Amino acid sequence: MTATGNKVRFLLNDRLVEVDFSKETALLPSVTVLHYLRSLPGYKGVKEGCAEGDCGACTVVIAEAVEGKLVYKATDSCLLFLPALHNKQLITVEHLAEGDHLHPVQAAMIAHNGSQCGYCTPGIVMSLFGLYKNHSAPDKKVIERALAGNLCRCTGYQSIISAAAEACKPGGNDKFSATAADVAAQLEAMKSDIPLKLLSGKQTYYKAFTLSDALNLRREVPEAQVVAGATDLALRQTKKKELLPVLLDISDVEALRFFAESEDHYIIGTGLTIESLRQTSAGCLPALKNMLDWFGSLQIRNVATLGGNIASASPIGDTLPVLMAYRAQVKLQSAAGERMVPVGDFITGYRKTCLGPGELITAVVIPKPHPGTIVTSYKVSKRRDLDISTVSAGFSLDSRNGTVESIILAYGGMAAQPVRAVNTERFITGKEWSEAVIRQAMKLLEEEFTPLNDVRAGAAYRSLIARNLLLKFFVETEGLAG
Repeated sequence: MTATGNKVRFLLNDRLVEVDFSKETALLPSVTVLHYLRSLPGYKGVKEGCAEGDCGACTVVIAEAVEGKLVYKATDSCLLFLPALHNKQLITVEHLAEGDHLHPVQAAMIAHNGSQCGYCTPGIVMSLFGLYKNHSAPDKKVIERALAGNLCRCTGYQSIISAAAEACKPGGNDKFSATAADVAAQLEAMKSDIPLKLLSGKQTYYKAFTLSDALNLRREVPEAQVVAGATDLALRQTKKKELLPVLLDISDVEALRFFAESEDHYIIGTGLTIESLRQTSAGCLPALKNMLDWFGSLQIRNVATLGGNIASASPIGDTLPVLMAYRAQVKLQSAAGERMVPVGDFITGYRKTCLGPGELITAVVIPKPHPGTIVTSYKVSKRRDLDISTVSAGFSLDSRNGTVESIILAYGGMAAQPVRAVNTERFITGKEWSEAVIRQAMKLLEEEFTPLNDVRAGAAYRSLIARNLLLKFFVETEGLAG
């Protein structure tokens, strides 16, 4: 299989842009959208604040044609590689106004004094634009969730929230509404399944759009670092200044973006974004939904994928403990075949997995919990929003007549990888679901882990959190256990 496309093609506001890396000398294919925009004249509204997706000063909105309609998503341009824009529309703050006529979100920001120093304002305006295009009359919780990824150092949050409520009143139409159908048709016409091979002097960037091409490229270019959203991978380039010589981008493989249900299982494509999964899991996998509510910010959730979070093999990856509690398995697929692996066995060490040559994670399979099974997730961090876990947990309990038949206690942040407290589980199983048993189990749990001291927390504090989360789980389920 030969990748033939050599250009990244997208709409920059209303202008068609083609970036030919065979002729480009100043940019790597993995240039971030932020740095690309800052290299252009007249596109300085986007700012670099933190370069790691924490401040939102670099927020832009991407529009993608889905079934003939445009879907708008606010994203952090500092964590987005330029090829992610292929066949999409990039909307920047420079394009919102029409001459002297401001966009409703801009006018509301002025009317409510939402801008002070102004550095963060373009990013906040773009987050509000994304909110405007996706919600009519949002409540305060929805507004706050949309703004959780934007830092205002002048502390003008109440004014910004008021501006959001004012701008997003029902019945609002903007200039984008009038052209949406034409733009969607243009983007649909641009679409192609031809894989990209973008070359520069120091980097080769492959981008696949079909699963078969992704698997073939994975086999042909085994040294390639896989891109599945890049919200974690991009940090190696932006913060550590690391050169990523060969990349394989599977973020836009449509066959990996799905959520399906069988009689006994939920099957989730690993290309599904965290935000899409958060919304889809609300009614059927509440513990997963609860964890994803506190996963990054909307800008990050709009790009990050379930497969990327799992494959990163982080000891504090938010999805892993709760997936372990759900007894999930991952489907590992190559051009030669496929296999299923329990998610707890997939991680083999610090940032290490059991992925074999040519394999990709293509799906997560979750057995439907039995009636009466209780699954809960917890995340403890220094901040409520947009923070890395100090300790996370996914717990599952099956009991009958007050006696524990099975229990899963999975933790993140307590070891070099997410891990189950197997000795404590063994101690609790077969015993009464009672405070006396849990108090004994907490002592055993203290001996089961040897967490590290780092900048987020000390080992003693982590151990205390782990024990207290078990007690919290008991208190919340005491009257619910069968």
